[in-house]
Amino acid sequence: MKKSSNRYAHPIEAFRALKARSYKNDFKFEDGKMHCLATGKKYTPSELTVREYHRFEGRTNPSDMSILFAIECKDGNKGLLFSAYGTYADHQLIDFLNKVPIKVREDG
Repeated sequence: MKKSSNRYAHPIEAFRALKARSYKNDFKFEDGKMHCLATGKKYTPSELTVREYHRFEGRTNPSDMSILFAIECKDGNKGLLFSAYGTYADHQLIDFLNKVPIKVREDG
C-alpha cells in the first residue's frame, strides 16, 4: 500500500470529517466482497477505489492499531471501512484491498 494520507489525530475525527464529505455509508468485508450496510449491495475490487486511508495507533496500547478507508464505488456510492492492521489484521481483507486501486483525491 502507498503512504497513508493521514491528517487526523484520532479515528473519530477522521470518521466525522469523512462523513461530512459525503462518505455516508458503512462497509463491511464479508464472504470475499465489500458489503454496503445501507444498501446491501456487494462489490468486487474492480468496482471500488480507495480515495484515502488513515492509520491510527492506540495512545495507551501501541498494538491497538486501526485503519480507516474512504471508499468510492463505480456506481457513485461512497462510504467508510474500519479495520485492524498489524497483528490483528484480516488477511483476506488485505488481499482484497491489494486489488483495489488507491487514487487519493487532491481536492480533499
